[in-house]
Amino acid sequence: MAPAPFHLKPEMFRDITDARTFNRGEGYYLADQVGPISEHNDVVIATVRGTYPYLVKLWFEDDRLRYSCTCPIGEDGILCKHCVALGLAWIGGEKPKESEPDRLQTTTTLEDVRKHLQSQEKNALVEMLMEQAQEDERLMRRLRVQAALKATAGVDTATYRQVIDEAVNPSGFVGYREAFDYSRGIEEAIAGLRDLLAAGHAPEAVELTEYALKAVERAMGSIDDSDGYMGAILEGWQDLHLQACLQTRPDPKELAQRLFQWELGSEWGVFSGAAETYTDILGDQGLAQYRKLAEAEWAKVPPLGPGQDNSQRYTERFRITKMMETLARQSGEVEELVTVKARDLSLAYDFLKIAEIYVQAGKPKTALEWAERGLKAFPEHTDSRLRDFLAEEYHRLDRHDEAMALMWAEYTDSPRLTQFEKLKAHANSGGRWREWREKAFDHLRGTLAAAMSNARNDRWAWARAIDRSEIVRILLWEDNIEAAWQEAGEGGCSADLWLELAARREKDHPEDALPIYQRQVERVLDKKNIDAYREAVRLLRKVQNLMERLGRKRDFPHLLDNVRTEHRAKRNFMKLLAQANWG
Repeated sequence: MAPAPFHLKPEMFRDITDARTFNRGEGYYLADQVGPISEHNDVVIATVRGTYPYLVKLWFEDDRLRYSCTCPIGEDGILCKHCVALGLAWIGGEKPKESEPDRLQTTTTLEDVRKHLQSQEKNALVEMLMEQAQEDERLMRRLRVQAALKATAGVDTATYRQVIDEAVNPSGFVGYREAFDYSRGIEEAIAGLRDLLAAGHAPEAVELTEYALKAVERAMGSIDDSDGYMGAILEGWQDLHLQACLQTRPDPKELAQRLFQWELGSEWGVFSGAAETYTDILGDQGLAQYRKLAEAEWAKVPPLGPGQDNSQRYTERFRITKMMETLARQSGEVEELVTVKARDLSLAYDFLKIAEIYVQAGKPKTALEWAERGLKAFPEHTDSRLRDFLAEEYHRLDRHDEAMALMWAEYTDSPRLTQFEKLKAHANSGGRWREWREKAFDHLRGTLAAAMSNARNDRWAWARAIDRSEIVRILLWEDNIEAAWQEAGEGGCSADLWLELAARREKDHPEDALPIYQRQVERVLDKKNIDAYREAVRLLRKVQNLMERLGRKRDFPHLLDNVRTEHRAKRNFMKLLAQANWG
């Protein structure tokens, strides 16, 4: 085993988990259930075979061992037996001694197994493999695909299709935890498509890749692909399809027809941007056919003016628009691209996109005209990005008052820190920040006072928190800690801001920070999830440190006992507390 990028030791795992978990992980390691190990950027990765194959990672961060596993326990953030198994496999630790009969022992290595197989008769190995394939569907599919490639009467494409259907079609909904194993099964089953192309069967590879893509698209609605495994498969097959087309050079018009229909109807972005990706393969004839089809579909798309909407905006309309934009960019004609973009002017941002096209084309005057058209079409609550663009242009043209008027409208629409920052940046251009800052705070206080007045007459006001959070946030951004602390004390603020205040004051005012952290421990524990439990442990460490600084070291064990008693039903939190090794 190569030297570890960090110094792992078996004791590290014993110290942060219980004996049962350690022993079971050690058993997995000794039984060679840890797959091939890889290491990248100081992260150790392997698949550990438990009830299912689980993906396990180990790394160091902030001088602490970190870990993740796709098993149910690992997904809750708890060190599991699979993590222990990987750690021990990476370390290459000592095997149990003869005097430890209660532990699993093994003396036969994988290299011994390899030598044994090499010494066997071919027919015996064939029978052994066939017997195993009868019990392992994934292995059977791999063998069938390999046999189909070697068929004497040519490539057996029917077998490829059948194997693809068996691997892809889910018997029911594939949940998050099953998605990795499901996707691996698909990859294994049709890995033979790459072999097919390598063996010079490009036409069959084109046909079967398209068949596989259709099968996956049909199945996508029944899969929780939160981690993107299936998306990666779709991308890989599209690349394989492109490589196969480069080799076989199919009829350009027929290919253009297929790519166009697929791109127009795909909900998963399959062959998106095909006119650009397949330019060399389609050639003039194919691109002409593609453009003809696109323009016929584009003619059905109605123009949208300011404020208008269309139910197809995010489906067919979106896709054909992207296709027309690709063709326009390929032509290099700015006006053609603008004509496509101008078909939809329903949002203020649509005007900005056209303005940016003209900026890139070196036509700032025309860009400004389009941006001003957008502002005129949406005079109130317009898109902030359009205002930003216009304000920058006005400053460039020494029209500073007009720029500030836009930024003030932006701030009054939403008097928050982000807009406050913008206001300052633009006011600095004219050297007038002091007066604009005073005006901004006056407006913010007035808005807060109006909200509090309305709340007194609103019987549902109890459901909404009205405090000085935004004032506190802005003052913290200005690094005015004392003023922020005073505002929070007088008018209250959100929990996250109290935490930031505590962090900014704990060095010089630990007595102020301590009660904030103590209150926050209880708040986060109410969320009842593993991330909250980790945060609670982190906060408790801060409480311990502050108590020691304030001469109250003896108070912390009593506080910790109270926390354990109050939250003993939270099993995962109790495990994290046990792993914390409080000193």
